[in-house]
Amino acid sequence: MDKKARLARLQEECAAYFNELYAPDQKVYVFGDGDPQARVMLVGEAPGAQEALLGKPFVGKAGKNLDEFLERTQLKRAELYITYPVKFRPVKISDKGRASNRTPTREEIGLFLPWLQREIDLIEPQLIVSLGNVPLQALLGRRDTIGQMHGRVISDARCGRPLFALYHPASVIYNPSLREVYLHDLDTLKEVLRMERPVGQLDAPRA
Repeated sequence: MDKKARLARLQEECAAYFNELYAPDQKVYVFGDGDPQARVMLVGEAPGAQEALLGKPFVGKAGKNLDEFLERTQLKRAELYITYPVKFRPVKISDKGRASNRTPTREEIGLFLPWLQREIDLIEPQLIVSLGNVPLQALLGRRDTIGQMHGRVISDARCGRPLFALYHPASVIYNPSLREVYLHDLDTLKEVLRMERPVGQLDAPRA
């Protein structure tokens, strides 16, 4: 069975698990998407409203936030595999009854972390790029923050693959002071991907 077929089976198994867990809550399932042969895997924080609507990661506004990442690193979206630690949109409801995004809980991350690991083991990316604190901590298996770990390759992550930590693209919009650091980290990532040695042997300098 090739990777594409194995990935489809994994998605079906995860969907069955999700439906058993959340069927009464009417949550929308969002699995990973992209090239099963991808050299680079992107792991975001959690699906948002558009992702829940379309059932795919990083679409709508989030997809536009990713454009600068793709342009700066000269990667193509079609060459990536993109996923999340949590397979649904975590929401909070305001006093006026409006739903907005919230950070996933540790329990929610823990429920889906084995499925994320199975995605990683199947795709076998040369490098995982985490976007923000949630995927960073999930993949590291410890509470280090993006402020401590950004802009370098981490070789001892729990996920078993080299990990490059980035601020989430949306964070630069909400905090413009991060923009220079974020762009520097993208340039570092681009150089890491250009190097001929296996990524696992690299330890790029921090910004």
